[in-house]
Amino acid sequence: MKNKLNLPELESKKVFAYFEELAAIPHGSRNTRQISDYLISFAKEHGLECYQDEANNVVIIQEASAGYESADPIIMQGHMDMVCEKEKGVEIDFEKDGLELYVDGDFLKAKGTTLGGDDGVAVAYILAIMDSPEIAHPRLEAVITVDEEIGMLGAEVIDLSMLKGHKMLNIDSDVEGHFLTSCAGGMTVDTVIPVTWQKQQGYGAGLTVTGLEGGHSGSEIDKEHANANILMGRVLKYLSDRMELAVVSLAGGLKDNAIPRECEAEIVIPEEKKAELSDYITELEKIFKKEYAVSDPAVCIEIKENGTGEYDVLSYSSMTKVIFYLRNVPNGVQHMSMVMPGLVETSLNTGIMKLTTDGLELTASVRSSVSTRKEELKDNTVVFAGPSGVGKSSLLNQIDSNFQLKTGDVSDKIKRGKHTTRHAELFELKFGGMVADTPGFSSLTLDDIEDIDLKDYFIEFEDYDDCKFGSRCIHQNEPNCAVKEAVENGEIPKERYESYIQLLNEIRQGKRRY
Repeated sequence: MKNKLNLPELESKKVFAYFEELAAIPHGSRNTRQISDYLISFAKEHGLECYQDEANNVVIIQEASAGYESADPIIMQGHMDMVCEKEKGVEIDFEKDGLELYVDGDFLKAKGTTLGGDDGVAVAYILAIMDSPEIAHPRLEAVITVDEEIGMLGAEVIDLSMLKGHKMLNIDSDVEGHFLTSCAGGMTVDTVIPVTWQKQQGYGAGLTVTGLEGGHSGSEIDKEHANANILMGRVLKYLSDRMELAVVSLAGGLKDNAIPRECEAEIVIPEEKKAELSDYITELEKIFKKEYAVSDPAVCIEIKENGTGEYDVLSYSSMTKVIFYLRNVPNGVQHMSMVMPGLVETSLNTGIMKLTTDGLELTASVRSSVSTRKEELKDNTVVFAGPSGVGKSSLLNQIDSNFQLKTGDVSDKIKRGKHTTRHAELFELKFGGMVADTPGFSSLTLDDIEDIDLKDYFIEFEDYDDCKFGSRCIHQNEPNCAVKEAVENGEIPKERYESYIQLLNEIRQGKRRY
């Protein structure tokens, strides 16, 4: 085969040559017919026994080389579909276009999109081995499945009755020289939060959370990369706590098994708040950059002016529900294995989010190497608690339509919820587990927190411990206070410090209000 990549220094030239041919064929999940036919053509050209089913799964068999006829057959397994995710502004049709490969130092990459190395390199290895008569081998049985990336759909339906082997090499790893001993089972979870709409006049602005690393939600979930959808929930919460806000649109993520790198939102605010919006976004971006300095150092929030006018926006109660959900939905690593250090046992990724006329639609990929963990997640007893009017009962009604819990509106005057749930009640979910609905609240008291300890609850203060009075500094009236200096320099958001002082005073007064 001709090596088009011009990589004479690589030892495995044939592997990369086949990988390049595979990459030139569109092969996203549910779009595998063309690459499946390519594999069958390869088998026929090399005189190999082959099978192709209606799902496009492929089995290729190569008999043992001379002297290895009595050796145990080896099954080599990989999958042909890839996660298709492109960078913003890149024009590529994954249904029709292949990938444009290039070399960057020691890495082979694809321009403007994911590479498809998971698991195209496995297929390339299989083809290279079967196309290498100089390699002595037992009977080889290649099993190449479809739609692995969206739930191992091909593996569920493939007929393997023609196989004789009992030992299998699953060639599905992104780390050379590492051998894996297990894999996670998965499922896809779809959620819809119903919404209502209204007209609103104001200044429109577009917000984009971008610059994130992203990655595969299976192999890279342990790297704690930021999820753009979750961060957008934080952005909206941060802004709604500080100014009048309405939401026009929300969209983020392209695949449920890809950690979202970007999320977009359109909002409406009073026109006189334009300058404040910019200041708040600058403050929040600083917070994100500090939190994700290692995992996502390029994180940023972009603002686009859409102008003044009348917009279709979420009702206040709907917006509150949406923000509440995004701020509380589980995401990322849930359990680590206690048997094998470093192994993620259970995780989930809120991969796709879009706001439609009817509701906020979210799709998440859930993975667990222990099947009982999925049952455990399903059968938990959960308590819904929070301020009045945030949508606790409404969310529960959507989770299980049999509840028919009474709900109320949010006051247009004070923008607070009305007490609708009068007592705590435990409900049994039709799909397993129990959930408790509780009355909303307007205030909390935290009598167990002393004023000297309050500063420990503000993570922004952690890096500023060189105050004159050390650990005894309360960061209020003391001279040479590093925290107060950081606030003046813009290193700590002024609003966070003001919240700290407010809570400090309320603790001293023996009460805390919201």
